[in-house]
Amino acid sequence: MTYENIKKECDAIQDELETIIPDGINEVIERAKVMAVYMSRSGYLLGEAKRIARSKKSSEISDMIIKIAKEGCLSAKAQNALVDTIAADELYLVDRLDRINAACTHTIDLCRSIISKEKAEMTYLHFQK
Repeated sequence: MTYENIKKECDAIQDELETIIPDGINEVIERAKVMAVYMSRSGYLLGEAKRIARSKKSSEISDMIIKIAKEGCLSAKAQNALVDTIAADELYLVDRLDRINAACTHTIDLCRSIISKEKAEMTYLHFQK
């Protein structure tokens, strides 16, 4: 899986997260099912994005960091900052997928709350008759 493939899937999931939860209870249940799939997929993509970021960091900077460390001209903190700038796009994707995964979880929780509310209202109305 490539960075671009992950980014495209990330955009598609983000678009789905930005839609309004429907009013009908059956649609809410369906939305929760879809979000569960996206939550699982975003977790997988998060792992892949982390792998890509680690790979880019190690492949592009290993020689440079070794040289800098031998010369002793940069602190460990400065070296880590340099490493992070080299893989900035990949690390951004990792952060974005982490937030998407959390948003899927929160959306599922909201759907669960809506379903519970509907269930409670139906029970209440049933006893009112």
